[in-house]
Amino acid sequence: MKSIRQLKQKLASSSFKRSKCSVSCVLDIIGDKWTLLVIRDLLRGRTRYKEFLESGEGITTNILANRLQNLEQSGLIAKKSYQNNPIRYSYELTSVGKDLKPVIFGMIDWAEKYIPASTIKE
Repeated sequence: MKSIRQLKQKLASSSFKRSKCSVSCVLDIIGDKWTLLVIRDLLRGRTRYKEFLESGEGITTNILANRLQNLEQSGLIAKKSYQNNPIRYSYELTSVGKDLKPVIFGMIDWAEKYIPASTIKE
């Protein structure tokens, strides 16, 4: 696994940023429609590709593959093989990825307060 210092250097690289604004920098990494949902599923204990596809939002296989690859390249998740023929991977949050837990929970709290029809349960 990459060191936190290496991850910070990678995340700080200009290829990830539109501007120096902290919010903009975070959105460049996790601000699309699907990435936070994958992180949410990882926090719920889902670890395999098929489990992510079974989430209620209906992510497509190509989008899921892309988001997992981006999260791995950003150092937020790590993958390891659990089967060799055919090769299959499980995914887990790195320590950097786990630090997004309060962000996800903050979004849940906000939604439960202001969006009455929302729920964390599926």
